Amino acid sequence: MSQEREALPLSLLNDYFYCPRRAALKVVEGWRSANEHTERGDIVHEHSDLAGYEVVKGVMLLRALPVFSERLGLSGKCDIVEAEFRSASNVKFEISNLKSLKPVEFKVGCRREFENDDAQLCAQALCLEEMFNVSVPRGAVFHAQSKRRRDVEFNAALRGRTEQAVTELRAFLPQSEMSDLRFEIPKLPPARYIAGRCEECSLFEICLPKATGADNRAERLTRELFQI
Repeated sequence: MSQEREALPLSLLNDYFYCPRRAALKVVEGWRSANEHTERGDIVHEHSDLAGYEVVKGVMLLRALPVFSERLGLSGKCDIVEAEFRSASNVKFEISNLKSLKPVEFKVGCRREFENDDAQLCAQALCLEEMFNVSVPRGAVFHAQSKRRRDVEFNAALRGRTEQAVTELRAFLPQSEMSDLRFEIPKLPPARYIAGRCEECSLFEICLPKATGADNRAERLTRELFQI
C-alpha cells in the first residue's frame, strides 16, 4: 500500500451510502458509538469473525479473510468467502486450481435490499479480484433475522457507484502538503434529518441532525445575520 495514501476500511462504504455525514464523522473526527443495532451486529458476526476455514460439500468456506485493494486504497475483511475449485478432488487453496470466489456478508435483520450493503459487498469483490486475479461476478448477503440469503450481482452500475463512493470518501480525508507541512481539514457534509433513518444511526446523539441541519431555524437565522 502506498505510504502517501491511507487505506480506507471497507465498512466505511456502508456508512457512506447510509449517510455521507455519518461516514465523515467517523473518518474526519474519529467518532465511534454503539447502539442496539451495532450490538446485534456484533453478535451476528461472532462466528464469522473467527478466522479459519472449513470444507462443506466440496466448497471451502474462508472466514474473516483479510482483503485489500492497492488500486482503490481499501482494506478490511470478508465475513465468508466461498471458494470453489476446478478439481473436486483437490480442495486445497491453490490459486492455479481456483474456479470461483463468492463473498458473503452477514447482516442483522430480515431479507431486504439495501444499496449500502451491496456496495460494501461489491468493494470486497473488487479486492478479491485484484488479489487473486479471478473474476468475482456475484456475492450474497445473509440476513440473520430471516436466515435467508440474497444474491447480489456485481454489474457495471454497482461497480461504478462503489468506485465513485471511494473517490468521494477520499475527499473527506485531510489533504496534506508535505512540502510545507500545512494541512487542510475538509468540511463535514451538512446534517439532513430523515425520519426513520436518523434515529437508527449510532451517531444520532453526536450528529444531532434536528439541531444542526441546514433547514433548522437557528441555522437560517445565523445565515441571515452574517449575510453580506
